[in-house]
Order: sequence, then structure tokens, then C-alpha cells
Amino acid sequence: MSKITRRDFINGTLMAAGATMLPSGLFSQSLLGRLDPVYYPPALTGLRGDNPGSYTSAHKRAWSKKSDWGPTTKLKEDYDLIVVGGGISGLSAAFFYQQEHGKDKKVLILDSHDDFGGQCARNEHTVGDATRVMFGGSQTIVSSHARSKTTLKLFKDLGIDLDRLKTAFDVDFYKRHNLRGVTYFNKRKFGVDKVVKHPFCYYQTFVQGLLRPELSYEEAVKQTPLREKGKEQLLRVLKGGVHELKVPKSKLEKYISTHSYFDYLKNNLGIDDPLVLEMARNSCIDNLGQGADVATIEDALTTGALGFDPATLKDVLGKKKYEKYIKEYGYIMVDEDPYIHHFPDGNASVARLLVRKMIPNVGPGDSYEDIVLSKFNYSELDKNSNIVRIRLNSTVVNVRRDGDPNSSSDLFVKYINDKKSYQVKGKGVVMACYNVMIPHIVPDLPEEQAAALRRNMRLPLFYSTVGLKNWRAMKEMEIGVAISPGNMHQAVLMDFPVSMGGHNVTKTPDDPCVILMAGCPFGETVGAPPIEQFREGRYRMLSLKFEDYEKEIREHLTGMLPKGSFDFDRDVESITVNRWSHGYGYRGSALFDSDLPEMVRRGRKPFGRITIANIDSGLSSYIHVAIDQAARAVKELG
Repeated sequence: MSKITRRDFINGTLMAAGATMLPSGLFSQSLLGRLDPVYYPPALTGLRGDNPGSYTSAHKRAWSKKSDWGPTTKLKEDYDLIVVGGGISGLSAAFFYQQEHGKDKKVLILDSHDDFGGQCARNEHTVGDATRVMFGGSQTIVSSHARSKTTLKLFKDLGIDLDRLKTAFDVDFYKRHNLRGVTYFNKRKFGVDKVVKHPFCYYQTFVQGLLRPELSYEEAVKQTPLREKGKEQLLRVLKGGVHELKVPKSKLEKYISTHSYFDYLKNNLGIDDPLVLEMARNSCIDNLGQGADVATIEDALTTGALGFDPATLKDVLGKKKYEKYIKEYGYIMVDEDPYIHHFPDGNASVARLLVRKMIPNVGPGDSYEDIVLSKFNYSELDKNSNIVRIRLNSTVVNVRRDGDPNSSSDLFVKYINDKKSYQVKGKGVVMACYNVMIPHIVPDLPEEQAAALRRNMRLPLFYSTVGLKNWRAMKEMEIGVAISPGNMHQAVLMDFPVSMGGHNVTKTPDDPCVILMAGCPFGETVGAPPIEQFREGRYRMLSLKFEDYEKEIREHLTGMLPKGSFDFDRDVESITVNRWSHGYGYRGSALFDSDLPEMVRRGRKPFGRITIANIDSGLSSYIHVAIDQAARAVKELG
């Protein structure tokens, strides 16, 4: 029996649901305030991210076409803007709207989750007397030099000093503790539990300062539990690359964007060993999100798949074009674009800065550094006296116009809280939610636009954060990042070494820390179309109970770490599983869904006083895209 002391799945769910367990008539007054000081989602562990109950009403609307929600309470609340979705795009839309139209403009933000921020999620782990904060989703501000003026201005308005922020990252941490990329082969898949001190793929190259392998390819391959045929084929993959394509350089760029990585492995290199192909399929993880079995060669190269060094993009583009590419777009997989603009809780700090700007009484402090430890009072989010209000645990199921879409001045928004229906009124609506849901919520959209939106799928992923009382076993095995091709969690990472705002990086292996275990669920059929795999992976991910995740984490860490230094029941204090059923944006490729960019352009068009934001409408997974799409949506409102 596990001895983990955790505010676990059951308690976490009850505390989150507490916002919906009081009399419904109190909600529009100050329901969340009645839970103070108990209601504090970042401290909950167990199943988080898409917390249990956050998707129930949405699934009933989308899957069962439910429209009868019982009597609707029409609240006496009128807003200048209603935002559907309280993630970074929705919060940014509210902020931009007030900037554009005045601080006196009333804004309501509705979100189905029990916390704001969407995937900019904050996890807090209490380990002994220490509280360690960690990201449960969006990690960092990527390639800040290549961002839009809109995004950079927002960061400035929030007081974020990007030059100072990057100095908070301790680039010598991994060298100081001799931590590197390794590969963990588990007994269930490979016949034996074994750690080889080589990552084989290049997934981990975005981790700034992580030690490079000391083992040669030949030495590392010898240590793997593969059979001789598999070892020979793995070495062949590792020594492969763009030079194996035999394509004229003038045609190379187009070729890699239109040809399959798995076809390259099978046809160019003659790879058929199932375990080598399994290693390849799992080698991109959340750098790509989908399995490498449906990746182009370009996808594989730029996300560090088995056998492709991302730095060789320079050989494809040429030095001048490569440097221009990094300057204009960024490329976090190479040293020229360091991945170091982190807050300790990832981009949750950006979400919290936005909320504190719009609702100043929510938490103490006035700088981007003190936001890290600022304890938010959630009872402030939905006060009647606020100009901007954030209403959690509220799933929007219908947005309708009062008359002609181009001339109607009022919009009515219906949402569900505690299985009860409420309606509010606004002059404009920004749909900053999962775009596939919009046709179900706005049923009178033109069919062409609705059809386009239904194509805009996002892929599932989960980030499990694990509070450890010490990390001596990680140190002993020299693990900074452990690629784990046989496990549900395909990578294990030490937390990024960031110190700021009074929150300091773990100093020694005897101190508490939080590790990240990342997974992207694929379908069972290798090579099946990505969208089919996303549906299958999402269903499997949501069907698992917390105990299932805990069991897998127990087996994973116990098999990977030395018995004398690690005992799961003794050393693991807490587990938070952040499930994102609609996580990263899916871009499509020449192999699958090549028309997605056009579908996105059609889908995000304004519909009268209803406009559309979120990363879905920008074909990306990055925070700056969510911000830029919010700015566009607000501008389209006029």
C-alpha cells in the first residue's frame, strides 16, 4: 500500500467541486468567496489539468447534442465583453479589450476548469517544510527575440524583463551535478530494466546546459538490451541523417517536408526491428506531440527524432537561410536559441500576472518576480465589484445573437454550473476555447465555417509532476532527462533550474525537488492517421483513474532508479497528473491533413460580434501564438 501523503484525487476533486456545491442562487453574488480560504487549486494534487468534471457538460453537448439543460436562471449581469475560455488567450483578450476600449469596460471570463490559465497551469507540491512550484503545462516563453510587437508589448505591460528573466536559469546546474540525457529500457517492453547513459535521440537538446553523452554510439548501443540485429539497426539509424537521402541539395528542403520519416527508416535504412522502430516512434515526445510514425522527415529533424540532429537543418537550408530562420521564427533545438526564459511555474506566472493586472486584489505584489510566490485569493475573482470577473467551473454550452449577426447589439451566453443553467448578456464575445467545440456552442454559424472549425483538432498529452523528498537516486544515475520508449511517460526530466522571487532551485541531492514525467498517448495502430490516434489516445488517457497513473509512475521510477537509493513509498511525497485532452495544436503536414492551414483561416473568421481566438486559430502550441490570436480577435470586434 502506498504511503504517499497527498491531497489526492478524491480530496482534490471535492475541494474543486466545492465551488458548485453551494446554493446556485448565490453564484452571481460571491460564491467563490464563501470557500475562502480553502479554495486554492494550485495546491491540489491527483488528477489535474482537465480536472474531473471540467469536460462533462461539453461532452454532453458535443456527443449527445444535449440542449435541454433545465430551467435557465437569467442573471442580471450585462457585460461589454464575455470571454469563453480562461486560458492565456482568453485572459489576454480581456486585457487587450480593456486597453483598447477603456478600463471601465466590464468583462466576464467563463471557464469550465476549476482554475484559470488553461494549460498555463501551476502545480504546488509541499514536501516537508518546503513548497516547490512547478509547471503543469505550458513551460516557457520561447524564442523571445522572434516574437511579435504585440506579444513583446504585453510582456512589457506586465513588467516582464526578458533579459533579466533568462538570468534566473542556472545553466551550470546540470554540469555541477553531472546530469545528462540517458535512456531507460524497461523490463516489460525490453526484457530487463536498464539505464544506458546515452539518450540516442535528440529530444533533450532543448534543455540548456544538459551534459552531452560521453559514450560513443558504438559503446552505447552495445549496452542496450536489444538483440544483435536490433543493435546493428539502431547503430545504422544513429549514423544516418540527411546525407542518406540521396536528394540534390536544391530539392532537399521540399523533399523532407513531403516524405515520411518512417519510410526513410524502413526504405532508406532497411530498419524492420520492432524495438528500434518503437524507440523511433517515441523519440519526439512533446516536442512534436504525435508519434514519429506519422511525422515527415522535417518533423523528425526539427524535433530531435532518433537519428536526426536538429542542428543539421543548417545543411538543408544553407547557412544564410538557416540564420534567417532562427532570427525570424526561433529554433529552440539548437544552442543559438537557448530555451531559458522560464518562470519556476512555467507560463502560469504570465497568466497570474494578467489576472493580477485586471483584478489587483487577487494577490500581493507588483513585479514579475514576486508573482512566483504571490498567494492568490480566489474569492476575489468573481466579486460583484470587479470590472473584470473570472467565473470558474462554468461550461459555456450556447452563444446566441439577438437578431441579425451583423447588426445585433446583444449576445446571450448560457453556461452550466453544478448541473444548473445560467445566462448572461454581453455586447461582444471572444471564443477563446477549444475551437472544435465552437460549432456546438454557436449553432447558427455558417456551415462552411462550422465544418472548418470541426477539423481543427488538438492532440492529447499529460504532464505528471512528482514531489520527491530528495533526488539522490537521480544524481546517482546521472539523470537530467531520461528517454523512456517503453513507458506511458516517455520522458522524465529534472525540473528546470530556475531561481527567482524567493523560490530557489533545489541545491543538493538531499533536498526536495519536483520532477516532470511527460507523455503523449498514441493509437495502437502504427501509422494510423494522426486524428484517429489522437481520439484513441485521448479516450485512453481520460479513462484511466489516478491509481492507474500512480501505478505506472511507481513501476517506472522503481525500475529506473537504483534499489538502494530509491524507495517509492519512502521518497515520493506527492503526484499531480495534468491531463490535457485537447493539448498541443496540430498543424497537419503534407502526409496528413495538408489543408489544415486553410481550414483554420476559414474557421477563425468573425461571426458578427463573435470572434475566435486561442492557439487553435494559429496552428501552434506556443504562448505567443495564443496572445497574438487574442489580439486579432479583439481587433475584429472593432
